[in-house]
Amino acid sequence: MSNKYILFIILGLDAFILIFQTGSLSISYSEAQLLEDEFTSLWALINSSLFFFGKNDFALRLPMITLHVLSAMLLFQISKKYVKLERNRFWLLIIFLLLPGVISSAIIVNNAGLILFSLLLFVYIYENYSTKYSYMLLLIYMLIDGSFVYLFIALALFSLYKKDKNFFVFNMLLFLISLFIYGIDTHGFPKGYFINSIGLYAAIFTPIIFIYIFYVLYRRYLTNDIDMLWFISTVPFIISLLLSFRQRVDIEHFAPYAILALPLIAQTFEHSYRVRLNTFRKNYKLMFIISLALLLTNSSIVFFNKYLYLIIREPRKNFSYNMHVAKELSAELKKRGIECVDTDIKMSKRLKFYGVTNCNNYFLEENSLFSAKADDVTISYKNRVVYSASVTKININ
Repeated sequence: MSNKYILFIILGLDAFILIFQTGSLSISYSEAQLLEDEFTSLWALINSSLFFFGKNDFALRLPMITLHVLSAMLLFQISKKYVKLERNRFWLLIIFLLLPGVISSAIIVNNAGLILFSLLLFVYIYENYSTKYSYMLLLIYMLIDGSFVYLFIALALFSLYKKDKNFFVFNMLLFLISLFIYGIDTHGFPKGYFINSIGLYAAIFTPIIFIYIFYVLYRRYLTNDIDMLWFISTVPFIISLLLSFRQRVDIEHFAPYAILALPLIAQTFEHSYRVRLNTFRKNYKLMFIISLALLLTNSSIVFFNKYLYLIIREPRKNFSYNMHVAKELSAELKKRGIECVDTDIKMSKRLKFYGVTNCNNYFLEENSLFSAKADDVTISYKNRVVYSASVTKININ
């Protein structure tokens, strides 16, 4: 079978699963907030999709799925420089698609998916086209989002390493302008979140892959085997850990940079495996099998998250709870002829997306699952009640 067909099948199956998954999710509060925020590149992308395809979950998540598929294609093309064997590039692609953080960025509407695509696009343009296109792309990045400030500082350090004066000056200017436009986030009181940040990285990559990424980046530094991809992966990662000694960091702004280390770890793994005799390859095979098994397990939990309600006593402890309930609740309210309610601000914003607006005619109040009444509105998944609320009609006369 042609490699192009294999690539098409892998990406097609991945896109199909993600699109199918959109039907089981509701808009979250953070996503609803984003739709009401001031103009941003992500806001424009999502609202354009809603304009053309209607206000529904498919249109809400289609731009993220599209960026995800494009990112996978770019990663596959970039990996050709680092991974010699075609079949190993396909394994790298599969690992990328199964990473919990990548799956989340493909479904959840936030900046992570856009940043990841933009980083991969820059690397691909830089390595395959004229330098002027890279300059233009970086200038656009500076204008659309403040998260690229870490890219500019990484490229500035890379240009120092390569002794490229023009590229250094250009990236330092973009770095300083970005700081002036977007500022520096130093919210909250000084408090250590280092262990928390390490835990989040481990959750995004799975522990084994995260440890191996750390090992590869450090090993390449010691052997002076570093290039632009190393700088883009390493510098923001170190910055995030340094910031975490003082404050909680938004990992969604840093994780996409670390994901760019995947071609480096694939190259290192391939080289380490090939230079060893068959007898000494067993540990590498075992590490790969365990990593793949963990990825498959984690991705299955993500896609079949509603089954967790069968074993979790408190529904809110389900990691996907914030992306459930709202769609089904709006449908149940409409069945009762209720088109608007007064409720807490988070649920109100979510219900608004599904056509249930805010008013003083009805009051919606969430109840304890253990005190639900017969006339309460209840939402169940897999025959397990996960949400209950009472609806009271207000006499406005």
